[in-house]
Amino acid sequence: MMLDEPALTAVPAEPRISRGVAMTGLASAMFLVILDSAMANLAGPTIRTSLGLTAAELTVVVDAYLVAFAGLLLLGGRLADVLGGRRVFLTGMVVYLAASVLCAAATTGPMLIAGRIGQGIGAAVVLPAALSLMLNIYSSAAERTRALGIWGAVAGFGSLVGVLLGGTLTEWLGWQSVFLTPVPFGVIGALVVWRSVPSVPGRPGTFDALGALTITVGITALTLGTVFAADAGWAAPGTIIGLAVGVVSLGAFVIVERSSAHPLVPLRVFRRRPVVTANLVVMVIGGTLTSLFFFLPQYQQDMLGMSPLATGMAQLPLAGMIIVGSAAAPVLTQRLGLARALPVALAVLLAGFLWLVLDPTTTGFSAGLLGAFLLIGTGLGLSLVTATAMGVRDSADGESGLLSGLINAAQQVGGAVGLAALAGLAIGAAGPHGDIAFTTAFLGAAVLILIALALSLVLSIRTRSTPVTANVH
Repeated sequence: MMLDEPALTAVPAEPRISRGVAMTGLASAMFLVILDSAMANLAGPTIRTSLGLTAAELTVVVDAYLVAFAGLLLLGGRLADVLGGRRVFLTGMVVYLAASVLCAAATTGPMLIAGRIGQGIGAAVVLPAALSLMLNIYSSAAERTRALGIWGAVAGFGSLVGVLLGGTLTEWLGWQSVFLTPVPFGVIGALVVWRSVPSVPGRPGTFDALGALTITVGITALTLGTVFAADAGWAAPGTIIGLAVGVVSLGAFVIVERSSAHPLVPLRVFRRRPVVTANLVVMVIGGTLTSLFFFLPQYQQDMLGMSPLATGMAQLPLAGMIIVGSAAAPVLTQRLGLARALPVALAVLLAGFLWLVLDPTTTGFSAGLLGAFLLIGTGLGLSLVTATAMGVRDSADGESGLLSGLINAAQQVGGAVGLAALAGLAIGAAGPHGDIAFTTAFLGAAVLILIALALSLVLSIRTRSTPVTANVH
Protein backbone atom coordinates (compact mmCIF):
# COMPACT_ATOMS: atom_id res chain seq x y z
CA MET A 1 0.00 0.00 0.00
CA MET A 2 1.27 3.51 -0.77
CA LEU A 3 2.48 5.43 2.23
CA ASP A 4 0.51 8.48 3.25
CA GLU A 5 1.56 11.44 5.32
CA PRO A 6 0.27 11.16 8.89
CA ALA A 7 -2.98 12.80 9.88
CA LEU A 8 -2.46 16.50 10.46
CA THR A 9 -4.02 16.41 13.93
CA ALA A 10 -1.38 13.92 15.07
CA VAL A 11 1.54 16.32 14.70
CA PRO A 12 2.31 18.09 18.01
CA ALA A 13 5.52 19.79 16.93
CA GLU A 14 3.80 22.92 15.58
CA PRO A 15 1.09 25.07 17.19
CA ARG A 16 -2.37 23.98 16.19
CA ILE A 17 -4.30 26.69 14.39
CA SER A 18 -8.06 26.71 13.85
CA ARG A 19 -9.24 24.24 11.24
CA GLY A 20 -11.35 27.04 9.82
CA VAL A 21 -8.26 29.12 9.07
CA ALA A 22 -6.56 26.15 7.43
CA MET A 23 -9.72 25.41 5.43
CA THR A 24 -9.80 29.02 4.24
CA GLY A 25 -6.28 28.78 2.90
CA LEU A 26 -6.85 25.43 1.24
CA ALA A 27 -10.15 26.49 -0.32
CA SER A 28 -8.39 29.53 -1.78
CA ALA A 29 -6.85 27.16 -4.33
CA MET A 30 -10.27 26.15 -5.62
CA PHE A 31 -11.41 29.78 -5.53
CA LEU A 32 -8.35 30.87 -7.51
CA VAL A 33 -8.68 28.24 -10.25
CA ILE A 34 -12.44 28.78 -10.70
CA LEU A 35 -12.06 32.57 -10.58
CA ASP A 36 -9.40 32.52 -13.27
CA SER A 37 -11.34 30.09 -15.47
CA ALA A 38 -14.55 32.12 -15.19
CA MET A 39 -12.79 35.36 -16.08
CA ALA A 40 -10.87 33.75 -18.95
CA ASN A 41 -14.11 32.33 -20.38
CA LEU A 42 -15.79 35.73 -20.30
CA ALA A 43 -12.76 37.29 -21.95
CA GLY A 44 -12.71 34.57 -24.63
CA PRO A 45 -14.43 36.54 -27.42
CA THR A 46 -12.18 39.56 -26.75
CA ILE A 47 -9.05 37.38 -26.68
CA ARG A 48 -10.11 35.79 -29.94
CA THR A 49 -10.50 39.18 -31.63
CA SER A 50 -7.32 40.64 -30.13
CA LEU A 51 -5.07 37.74 -31.14
CA GLY A 52 -6.86 36.96 -34.41
CA LEU A 53 -7.93 33.44 -33.46
CA THR A 54 -10.64 31.30 -35.08
CA ALA A 55 -13.33 29.55 -33.03
CA ALA A 56 -11.40 26.28 -33.32
CA GLU A 57 -8.14 27.96 -32.22
CA LEU A 58 -9.86 29.47 -29.19
CA THR A 59 -11.02 25.95 -28.33
CA VAL A 60 -7.38 24.81 -28.45
CA VAL A 61 -6.42 27.59 -26.00
CA VAL A 62 -8.98 26.27 -23.51
CA ASP A 63 -8.15 22.61 -24.14
CA ALA A 64 -4.40 23.20 -23.75
CA TYR A 65 -5.06 24.09 -20.13
CA LEU A 66 -7.45 21.17 -19.63
CA VAL A 67 -5.12 18.60 -21.21
CA ALA A 68 -2.22 19.60 -18.95
CA PHE A 69 -4.53 19.72 -15.95
CA ALA A 70 -6.14 16.34 -16.62
CA GLY A 71 -2.96 14.55 -17.62
CA LEU A 72 -1.07 15.40 -14.43
CA LEU A 73 -3.82 15.30 -11.79
CA LEU A 74 -3.28 11.70 -10.70
CA LEU A 75 0.44 12.34 -10.43
CA GLY A 76 -0.23 15.51 -8.46
CA GLY A 77 -2.57 13.69 -6.09
CA ARG A 78 -0.12 10.91 -5.41
CA LEU A 79 2.76 13.36 -4.90
CA ALA A 80 0.70 14.91 -2.12
CA ASP A 81 0.48 11.48 -0.43
CA VAL A 82 4.16 10.67 -0.81
CA LEU A 83 5.97 14.02 -0.46
CA GLY A 84 3.67 15.83 1.95
CA GLY A 85 0.59 17.88 1.10
CA ARG A 86 1.78 21.33 2.19
CA ARG A 87 5.04 21.15 0.26
CA VAL A 88 3.25 20.03 -2.90
CA PHE A 89 0.52 22.66 -2.46
CA LEU A 90 2.99 25.53 -2.21
CA THR A 91 5.04 24.29 -5.16
CA GLY A 92 1.97 24.00 -7.34
CA MET A 93 0.82 27.49 -6.38
CA VAL A 94 4.15 29.01 -7.44
CA VAL A 95 3.93 27.29 -10.84
CA TYR A 96 0.31 28.40 -11.32
CA LEU A 97 0.97 32.05 -10.48
CA ALA A 98 4.07 32.24 -12.70
CA ALA A 99 2.09 30.81 -15.61
CA SER A 100 -0.69 33.34 -14.99
CA VAL A 101 1.79 36.17 -15.46
CA LEU A 102 2.95 34.55 -18.73
CA CYS A 103 -0.65 34.43 -19.96
CA ALA A 104 -1.08 38.14 -19.23
CA ALA A 105 2.08 38.91 -21.22
CA ALA A 106 1.02 36.82 -24.25
CA THR A 107 1.02 38.59 -27.61
CA THR A 108 0.34 35.54 -29.80
CA GLY A 109 -1.85 32.47 -29.67
CA PRO A 110 1.06 30.02 -29.12
CA MET A 111 2.39 32.16 -26.25
CA LEU A 112 -1.02 32.16 -24.59
CA ILE A 113 -1.28 28.40 -25.08
CA ALA A 114 2.11 27.96 -23.37
CA GLY A 115 0.90 30.00 -20.42
CA ARG A 116 -2.34 28.04 -20.18
CA ILE A 117 -0.37 24.76 -20.20
CA GLY A 118 1.67 26.10 -17.29
CA GLN A 119 -1.51 26.99 -15.44
CA GLY A 120 -2.81 23.49 -16.03
CA ILE A 121 0.36 21.96 -14.60
CA GLY A 122 0.18 24.16 -11.51
CA ALA A 123 -3.52 23.47 -10.96
CA ALA A 124 -2.93 19.71 -11.35
CA VAL A 125 -0.47 19.86 -8.46
CA VAL A 126 -2.19 22.33 -6.13
CA LEU A 127 -5.83 21.20 -6.24
CA PRO A 128 -5.48 17.52 -5.26
CA ALA A 129 -2.95 18.54 -2.58
CA ALA A 130 -5.46 21.01 -1.15
CA LEU A 131 -8.31 18.49 -1.20
CA SER A 132 -6.08 15.82 0.33
CA LEU A 133 -5.09 18.13 3.19
CA MET A 134 -8.74 19.01 3.76
CA LEU A 135 -9.73 15.33 3.95
CA ASN A 136 -7.02 14.80 6.56
CA ILE A 137 -8.22 17.75 8.63
CA TYR A 138 -11.83 16.52 8.58
CA SER A 139 -11.60 12.80 9.24
CA SER A 140 -15.20 11.61 9.79
CA ALA A 141 -17.62 10.95 6.92
CA ALA A 142 -20.17 13.53 8.09
CA GLU A 143 -17.49 16.21 8.56
CA ARG A 144 -16.13 15.52 5.11
CA THR A 145 -19.55 15.94 3.51
CA ARG A 146 -20.01 19.30 5.23
CA ALA A 147 -16.47 20.35 4.31
CA LEU A 148 -17.09 19.36 0.69
CA GLY A 149 -20.23 21.49 0.76
CA ILE A 150 -18.07 24.44 1.79
CA TRP A 151 -15.55 23.47 -0.89
CA GLY A 152 -18.28 23.50 -3.52
CA ALA A 153 -19.68 26.81 -2.23
CA VAL A 154 -16.21 28.35 -2.53
CA ALA A 155 -16.07 27.14 -6.13
CA GLY A 156 -19.45 28.77 -6.74
CA PHE A 157 -18.24 31.98 -5.10
CA GLY A 158 -15.17 31.93 -7.34
CA SER A 159 -17.46 31.61 -10.35
CA LEU A 160 -19.66 34.43 -9.01
CA VAL A 161 -16.73 36.79 -8.54
CA GLY A 162 -15.22 35.63 -11.83
CA VAL A 163 -18.25 36.45 -13.98
CA LEU A 164 -18.58 39.81 -12.21
CA LEU A 165 -14.93 40.79 -12.52
CA GLY A 166 -14.28 39.08 -15.85
CA GLY A 167 -16.65 41.23 -17.84
CA THR A 168 -15.76 44.40 -15.94
CA LEU A 169 -12.00 43.97 -16.22
CA THR A 170 -12.14 42.92 -19.86
CA GLU A 171 -14.20 45.96 -20.81
CA TRP A 172 -12.26 48.48 -18.73
CA LEU A 173 -8.67 47.20 -18.50
CA GLY A 174 -8.33 44.64 -21.31
CA TRP A 175 -8.27 40.85 -21.31
CA GLN A 176 -4.72 40.67 -19.90
CA SER A 177 -6.01 41.88 -16.53
CA VAL A 178 -8.07 38.71 -16.01
CA PHE A 179 -4.86 36.69 -15.72
CA LEU A 180 -3.14 39.14 -13.37
CA THR A 181 -6.04 39.64 -10.95
CA PRO A 182 -5.88 36.12 -9.38
CA VAL A 183 -2.17 36.50 -8.51
CA PRO A 184 -2.65 38.37 -5.19
CA PHE A 185 -5.36 35.89 -4.16
CA GLY A 186 -2.91 33.04 -4.75
CA VAL A 187 -0.14 34.72 -2.78
CA ILE A 188 -2.44 35.31 0.20
CA GLY A 189 -3.79 31.74 0.07
CA ALA A 190 -0.28 30.30 -0.05
CA LEU A 191 0.77 32.37 2.97
CA VAL A 192 -2.28 31.21 4.95
CA VAL A 193 -1.57 27.55 4.16
CA TRP A 194 2.12 28.00 4.98
CA ARG A 195 1.25 29.42 8.40
CA SER A 196 -1.82 27.30 9.31
CA VAL A 197 -1.14 23.81 7.96
CA PRO A 198 1.70 21.91 9.72
CA SER A 199 4.59 20.74 7.59
CA VAL A 200 4.40 16.94 7.55
CA PRO A 201 7.15 15.19 5.57
CA GLY A 202 6.23 12.19 3.48
CA ARG A 203 7.36 8.81 4.75
CA PRO A 204 10.12 6.95 2.90
CA GLY A 205 8.71 4.72 0.20
CA THR A 206 8.96 3.71 -3.43
CA PHE A 207 7.21 5.96 -5.91
CA ASP A 208 5.60 4.30 -8.92
CA ALA A 209 7.43 6.31 -11.58
CA LEU A 210 6.50 3.97 -14.44
CA GLY A 211 2.84 4.03 -13.44
CA ALA A 212 2.94 7.84 -13.26
CA LEU A 213 4.51 8.02 -16.73
CA THR A 214 2.06 5.64 -18.42
CA ILE A 215 -1.11 7.18 -16.90
CA THR A 216 0.05 10.73 -17.63
CA VAL A 217 0.92 9.88 -21.25
CA GLY A 218 -2.30 7.90 -21.63
CA ILE A 219 -4.68 10.60 -20.40
CA THR A 220 -2.81 13.37 -22.21
CA ALA A 221 -2.71 11.48 -25.52
CA LEU A 222 -6.41 10.55 -25.38
CA THR A 223 -7.51 14.11 -24.70
CA LEU A 224 -5.17 15.48 -27.36
CA GLY A 225 -6.52 12.94 -29.84
CA THR A 226 -10.05 14.11 -29.14
CA VAL A 227 -9.00 17.75 -29.52
CA PHE A 228 -7.43 16.94 -32.92
CA ALA A 229 -10.63 15.12 -33.93
CA ALA A 230 -12.76 18.17 -33.18
CA ASP A 231 -10.55 20.37 -35.35
CA ALA A 232 -9.26 18.08 -38.12
CA GLY A 233 -11.59 15.06 -38.09
CA TRP A 234 -11.38 11.49 -36.79
CA ALA A 235 -9.26 10.33 -39.74
CA ALA A 236 -6.56 12.98 -39.26
CA PRO A 237 -3.07 11.66 -38.41
CA GLY A 238 -2.95 13.63 -35.16
CA THR A 239 -6.24 12.12 -34.05
CA ILE A 240 -5.24 8.55 -34.86
CA ILE A 241 -1.79 8.86 -33.28
CA GLY A 242 -3.17 10.51 -30.14
CA LEU A 243 -5.90 7.91 -29.59
CA ALA A 244 -3.55 4.99 -30.36
CA VAL A 245 -0.85 6.22 -27.97
CA GLY A 246 -3.49 6.84 -25.34
CA VAL A 247 -4.99 3.37 -25.54
CA VAL A 248 -1.59 1.65 -25.55
CA SER A 249 -0.37 3.74 -22.60
CA LEU A 250 -3.47 3.07 -20.54
CA GLY A 251 -3.16 -0.65 -21.26
CA ALA A 252 0.47 -0.52 -20.15
CA PHE A 253 -0.61 1.35 -17.02
CA VAL A 254 -2.97 -1.45 -16.00
CA ILE A 255 -0.21 -4.03 -16.48
CA VAL A 256 2.27 -1.93 -14.45
CA GLU A 257 -0.19 -1.38 -11.60
CA ARG A 258 -0.98 -5.09 -11.32
CA SER A 259 2.68 -5.96 -10.75
CA SER A 260 3.80 -2.90 -8.76
CA ALA A 261 4.51 -3.23 -5.03
CA HIS A 262 3.63 0.47 -4.57
CA PRO A 263 1.10 1.26 -7.33
CA LEU A 264 0.23 4.82 -8.22
CA VAL A 265 -3.44 3.77 -8.41
CA PRO A 266 -4.22 0.53 -6.58
CA LEU A 267 -6.69 -1.18 -8.91
CA ARG A 268 -8.76 -2.32 -5.92
CA VAL A 269 -10.36 1.14 -5.73
CA PHE A 270 -12.19 0.37 -8.98
CA ARG A 271 -13.99 -2.50 -7.26
CA ARG A 272 -15.98 0.07 -5.29
CA ARG A 273 -19.15 0.80 -7.23
CA PRO A 274 -19.74 4.26 -5.67
CA VAL A 275 -16.20 5.36 -6.54
CA VAL A 276 -16.52 4.23 -10.16
CA THR A 277 -19.99 5.74 -10.58
CA ALA A 278 -18.95 9.01 -8.96
CA ASN A 279 -15.94 9.39 -11.26
CA LEU A 280 -17.98 8.60 -14.38
CA VAL A 281 -20.66 11.09 -13.37
CA VAL A 282 -18.10 13.79 -12.54
CA MET A 283 -16.44 13.15 -15.90
CA VAL A 284 -19.71 13.81 -17.70
CA ILE A 285 -20.49 16.84 -15.55
CA GLY A 286 -17.00 18.16 -16.29
CA GLY A 287 -17.71 17.99 -20.01
CA THR A 288 -20.96 19.92 -19.68
CA LEU A 289 -19.58 22.47 -17.20
CA THR A 290 -16.53 23.32 -19.31
CA SER A 291 -18.56 23.47 -22.50
CA LEU A 292 -21.26 25.63 -20.95
CA PHE A 293 -18.87 28.31 -19.77
CA PHE A 294 -16.98 28.21 -23.08
CA PHE A 295 -20.06 28.60 -25.27
CA LEU A 296 -22.23 30.79 -23.04
CA PRO A 297 -20.17 34.03 -23.21
CA GLN A 298 -19.86 33.69 -26.98
CA TYR A 299 -23.59 33.02 -27.28
CA GLN A 300 -24.43 36.07 -25.18
CA GLN A 301 -22.00 38.40 -26.95
CA ASP A 302 -22.15 37.13 -30.54
CA MET A 303 -25.82 36.09 -30.77
CA LEU A 304 -27.59 38.23 -28.17
CA GLY A 305 -25.46 41.35 -28.69
CA MET A 306 -24.44 41.74 -25.05
CA SER A 307 -21.25 43.52 -23.94
CA PRO A 308 -18.63 41.68 -21.82
CA LEU A 309 -19.84 43.58 -18.74
CA ALA A 310 -23.50 42.77 -19.42
CA THR A 311 -22.55 39.14 -20.09
CA GLY A 312 -20.89 38.85 -16.71
CA MET A 313 -23.77 40.54 -14.89
CA ALA A 314 -26.28 38.22 -16.58
CA GLN A 315 -24.33 35.16 -15.37
CA LEU A 316 -24.39 36.28 -11.73
CA PRO A 317 -27.64 34.39 -10.95
CA LEU A 318 -26.12 31.19 -12.39
CA ALA A 319 -22.96 31.53 -10.30
CA GLY A 320 -24.98 32.49 -7.23
CA MET A 321 -27.13 29.37 -7.49
CA ILE A 322 -23.99 27.21 -7.68
CA ILE A 323 -23.23 28.49 -4.17
CA VAL A 324 -26.80 27.79 -3.04
CA GLY A 325 -26.78 24.31 -4.57
CA SER A 326 -23.40 23.49 -3.00
CA ALA A 327 -24.59 24.62 0.42
CA ALA A 328 -27.82 22.63 0.05
CA ALA A 329 -26.10 19.44 -1.11
CA PRO A 330 -25.19 18.16 2.42
CA VAL A 331 -28.81 18.70 3.52
CA LEU A 332 -30.15 16.82 0.49
CA THR A 333 -27.61 14.05 1.09
CA GLN A 334 -28.58 13.75 4.75
CA ARG A 335 -32.24 13.33 3.85
CA LEU A 336 -31.89 10.98 0.88
CA GLY A 337 -28.42 9.43 1.11
CA LEU A 338 -25.74 9.91 -1.53
CA ALA A 339 -27.01 7.29 -3.97
CA ARG A 340 -30.50 8.80 -4.09
CA ALA A 341 -29.50 12.46 -3.86
CA LEU A 342 -27.32 12.32 -6.97
CA PRO A 343 -30.13 11.52 -9.46
CA VAL A 344 -32.24 14.34 -7.99
CA ALA A 345 -29.35 16.79 -8.44
CA LEU A 346 -28.75 15.69 -12.03
CA ALA A 347 -32.46 15.93 -12.86
CA VAL A 348 -32.42 19.60 -11.81
CA LEU A 349 -29.36 20.20 -13.98
CA LEU A 350 -30.95 18.42 -16.96
CA ALA A 351 -34.11 20.53 -16.63
CA GLY A 352 -31.98 23.68 -16.78
CA PHE A 353 -30.17 22.64 -19.95
CA LEU A 354 -33.42 21.64 -21.67
CA TRP A 355 -34.88 25.04 -20.77
CA LEU A 356 -31.80 26.71 -22.28
CA VAL A 357 -32.16 24.69 -25.49
CA LEU A 358 -35.84 25.61 -25.86
CA ASP A 359 -35.48 29.30 -24.92
CA PRO A 360 -36.46 31.53 -27.89
CA THR A 361 -34.44 34.60 -26.81
CA THR A 362 -32.75 36.30 -29.78
CA THR A 363 -31.49 39.54 -28.24
CA GLY A 364 -30.52 40.75 -24.79
CA PHE A 365 -31.33 38.97 -21.53
CA SER A 366 -34.75 37.45 -20.83
CA ALA A 367 -36.80 35.85 -18.07
CA GLY A 368 -36.44 32.56 -19.95
CA LEU A 369 -32.66 32.72 -19.77
CA LEU A 370 -32.88 33.65 -16.10
CA GLY A 371 -34.96 30.56 -15.34
CA ALA A 372 -32.53 28.30 -17.19
CA PHE A 373 -29.56 29.87 -15.42
CA LEU A 374 -31.14 29.39 -11.99
CA LEU A 375 -31.81 25.70 -12.60
CA ILE A 376 -28.40 25.05 -14.16
CA GLY A 377 -26.58 26.76 -11.29
CA THR A 378 -28.56 24.86 -8.65
CA GLY A 379 -28.04 21.56 -10.45
CA LEU A 380 -24.30 22.11 -10.86
CA GLY A 381 -23.81 22.89 -7.17
CA LEU A 382 -25.90 19.94 -6.02
CA SER A 383 -24.47 17.38 -8.42
CA LEU A 384 -20.77 18.23 -8.17
CA VAL A 385 -20.73 18.23 -4.36
CA THR A 386 -22.80 15.05 -4.14
CA ALA A 387 -20.75 13.15 -6.72
CA THR A 388 -17.44 14.34 -5.23
CA ALA A 389 -18.55 13.28 -1.76
CA MET A 390 -19.45 9.85 -3.10
CA GLY A 391 -16.02 9.50 -4.68
CA VAL A 392 -13.75 10.66 -1.82
CA ARG A 393 -15.48 10.69 1.55
CA ASP A 394 -14.65 7.13 2.58
CA SER A 395 -10.97 7.18 1.62
CA ALA A 396 -8.78 4.90 3.73
CA ASP A 397 -5.27 5.60 5.01
CA GLY A 398 -2.99 6.57 2.12
CA GLU A 399 -5.88 7.14 -0.30
CA SER A 400 -6.91 10.77 0.24
CA GLY A 401 -4.55 12.16 -2.40
CA LEU A 402 -5.30 9.26 -4.74
CA LEU A 403 -9.09 9.61 -4.64
CA SER A 404 -8.83 13.41 -4.73
CA GLY A 405 -6.66 13.13 -7.83
CA LEU A 406 -9.06 10.63 -9.41
CA ILE A 407 -12.15 12.78 -8.95
CA ASN A 408 -10.36 15.93 -10.14
CA ALA A 409 -8.85 14.08 -13.09
CA ALA A 410 -12.27 12.73 -14.05
CA GLN A 411 -13.69 16.26 -14.12
CA GLN A 412 -10.84 17.70 -16.17
CA VAL A 413 -10.63 14.78 -18.61
CA GLY A 414 -14.37 15.11 -19.07
CA GLY A 415 -13.94 18.83 -19.58
CA ALA A 416 -11.26 18.48 -22.24
CA VAL A 417 -12.94 15.63 -24.11
CA GLY A 418 -16.45 17.07 -23.72
CA LEU A 419 -15.46 20.51 -24.97
CA ALA A 420 -13.54 19.09 -27.92
CA ALA A 421 -16.45 16.84 -28.89
CA LEU A 422 -19.19 19.46 -28.47
CA ALA A 423 -17.10 22.15 -30.19
CA GLY A 424 -16.53 19.82 -33.11
CA LEU A 425 -20.28 19.16 -33.38
CA ALA A 426 -21.28 22.81 -32.94
CA ILE A 427 -18.70 24.21 -35.36
CA GLY A 428 -19.46 21.48 -37.89
CA ALA A 429 -23.23 22.04 -37.61
CA ALA A 430 -22.78 25.77 -38.30
CA GLY A 431 -21.58 24.95 -41.83
CA PRO A 432 -18.93 26.69 -43.91
CA HIS A 433 -20.49 30.15 -43.43
CA GLY A 434 -21.21 29.79 -39.75
CA ASP A 435 -19.16 29.89 -36.60
CA ILE A 436 -20.87 27.97 -33.80
CA ALA A 437 -24.31 26.33 -33.74
CA PHE A 438 -25.11 27.14 -30.12
CA THR A 439 -28.35 25.15 -29.98
CA THR A 440 -26.42 22.05 -31.04
CA ALA A 441 -23.82 22.72 -28.34
CA PHE A 442 -26.40 23.13 -25.56
CA LEU A 443 -28.40 20.12 -26.74
CA GLY A 444 -25.24 18.01 -26.73
CA ALA A 445 -24.56 19.10 -23.15
CA ALA A 446 -28.10 18.06 -22.18
CA VAL A 447 -27.49 14.61 -23.69
CA LEU A 448 -24.34 14.26 -21.58
CA ILE A 449 -26.27 15.10 -18.42
CA LEU A 450 -28.92 12.54 -19.40
CA ILE A 451 -26.15 9.90 -19.59
CA ALA A 452 -24.92 10.91 -16.12
CA LEU A 453 -28.47 10.71 -14.78
CA ALA A 454 -28.85 7.19 -16.16
CA LEU A 455 -25.58 6.12 -14.48
CA SER A 456 -26.68 7.54 -11.15
CA LEU A 457 -30.08 5.85 -11.37
CA VAL A 458 -28.42 2.47 -11.93
CA LEU A 459 -26.40 2.95 -8.75
CA SER A 460 -29.44 4.18 -6.83
CA ILE A 461 -31.51 1.15 -7.85
CA ARG A 462 -28.74 -1.29 -6.90
CA THR A 463 -28.07 0.44 -3.59
CA ARG A 464 -30.19 -0.66 -0.66
CA SER A 465 -28.45 0.05 2.62
CA THR A 466 -24.73 0.83 2.40
CA PRO A 467 -22.18 2.43 4.72
CA VAL A 468 -21.88 5.38 2.33
CA THR A 469 -25.54 6.23 2.89
CA ALA A 470 -25.70 5.35 6.52
CA ASN A 471 -22.71 7.41 7.57
CA VAL A 472 -24.39 10.64 6.59
CA HIS A 473 -26.85 10.60 9.45
